[in-house]
Amino acid sequence: MTKKNILVERERNRQDLGFGTKMTDRRTRLITNNGQFNVKRQGQSFWAWLNTYNRLITISWRQFFLLVLLVYLLLNLGFAYLYYLIGVEHLAGVDMTTTHSQFWDAFFFSAQSLTTVGYGRIAPIGFAASFVAGLESLAGLMMFAIITGLLYGRFSRPNPRILFSKNAIIAPYLDTNALMFRMVNEKSNQIINLEVSLVFSKVEEKNGVRNRQYYGLTLERSKVNFFPTNWTIVHAITEDSPFYGETSESLAAADAEFMIATQGIDDTFADPVHKRHSYFHDELVWGAKFKPMLETDGEESYILDLSKIDDYDQVALNA
Repeated sequence: MTKKNILVERERNRQDLGFGTKMTDRRTRLITNNGQFNVKRQGQSFWAWLNTYNRLITISWRQFFLLVLLVYLLLNLGFAYLYYLIGVEHLAGVDMTTTHSQFWDAFFFSAQSLTTVGYGRIAPIGFAASFVAGLESLAGLMMFAIITGLLYGRFSRPNPRILFSKNAIIAPYLDTNALMFRMVNEKSNQIINLEVSLVFSKVEEKNGVRNRQYYGLTLERSKVNFFPTNWTIVHAITEDSPFYGETSESLAAADAEFMIATQGIDDTFADPVHKRHSYFHDELVWGAKFKPMLETDGEESYILDLSKIDDYDQVALNA
């Protein structure tokens, strides 16, 4: 092996994308279907694990509003209990008929103090009740300021909805074959200057040691200025391709995975957006061709049918 080949080999071995070369467990993908890294951390400190702001920004809207409602109810229940301990007789206007009515009047007085509404039917009497009411008003101001900031953060955070086909395919392409998958922007907003990179990862065994290697795959087109319709990503399987000569059996034996990274500019927010995805070796369909997603309505517009992103026909591959 020449000195140049040795340097090329060393450089190739250093290309690990940040995952390292020791991730060789079978049937364990590096990137999950939702684009997250398939790595679980242990030994974190509590605050590092909690990661409050990130969790509150990234959880679903349903979880966010349920959490806000839960915090609101717990705060009111806590302050209602404090008023009850102090004595509801220190809250003027409380219905003293039953214990049940006393507690719920204290609870709704708490809600009024927390939100600084104050309808006026119930009012604190004495220092203890007034102090708790004042403390609760401060807590309410801080809580709603935090919630307002989180709402703004959630609304102002770009959230790309780029869909990927369920399967990648091996399809005839010119006088050879090619690895293909397609993607589309589900939202009606525009993503401009979209770039895509594709990395082929597999486990190789040398001298009895299994290491994961990474190979960047050259694409027919890696960047588009506009992304108004679907985009089929194509890697031609030529003799120069790291994928050349692979079969479904060899990919399964090597725990192969194809990792995709995209980045572009969201024209609504004028902010960069990115999306990750991957295909495991068993998500490849050999001998297929994607069906068209785009058609005309016969008038002045084109119709992009997102439900057809996964549709393909079985075809024969080039020899």
